[in-house]
Amino acid sequence: MKLLSWNVNGLRALLRKGGFAFLPDEDPDLLCLQEVRARPEQVGSILPDFSFQYWNPAERAGYSGTACYSKLEALEVSRGMGEADHDGEGRLLTLTFPDFYLVNVYTPNAQRDLRRLPYRQKWDLDFRAYLLHLEKTKPVVFCGDLNVAHREIDLAHPEANRLNAGFTDQERRGFSKHLAAGFIDTFREFCTEGGRYTWWSMPTRARERNVGWRIDYFCISKILRPALSSAFILPQIMGSDHCPVGITLDL
Repeated sequence: MKLLSWNVNGLRALLRKGGFAFLPDEDPDLLCLQEVRARPEQVGSILPDFSFQYWNPAERAGYSGTACYSKLEALEVSRGMGEADHDGEGRLLTLTFPDFYLVNVYTPNAQRDLRRLPYRQKWDLDFRAYLLHLEKTKPVVFCGDLNVAHREIDLAHPEANRLNAGFTDQERRGFSKHLAAGFIDTFREFCTEGGRYTWWSMPTRARERNVGWRIDYFCISKILRPALSSAFILPQIMGSDHCPVGITLDL
């Protein structure tokens, strides 16, 4: 089973760019999208190879939102985590499959002046509790834009960004606690060197220089580690300021 995740930075804009042309070559079974910034009726019927399409758009028009395109029908679909503080922005979409839960997440950004950092810390705490609640029933795969570079090797200039959103001590500790709770950062199971990123600043043309951040992840419950056969980043795929990431599970 092949799973891909991508922050598309606006699904309608990506469609105008023909940004899904790579999908036939990758042939994923599940495609998780973040920051779709649209409602399903605004994009119509797309990606016909995926028989099942699940959405959680934000209440605010043109903002945030998540979607999953799947070749497999989910047994159940849940939108949000049941917390009024979090569920209006369409940041969480959970699909139940026979062997695992798939959680598609677009984690809130702490913002340039860190004005949303306290909220971000609450999100991390509540999100982890949500994952652990799910895991009582079956293993969990969670993926998406987590808006944090966990370690120094996960961004090009760690020293210059220590007090910036996405690399604060608080956000990094939040991700560390996800791992300590029993989840695995799948990419680091296969790649231990730096220089592998998933987001680049567009105004500075940072992608051309590979001055980026790794802030998009697939994480899995430890019990799924024997089924994990690969984890990868697709930096060659254009159309967004992020690139897709993926895993394959032998289930």
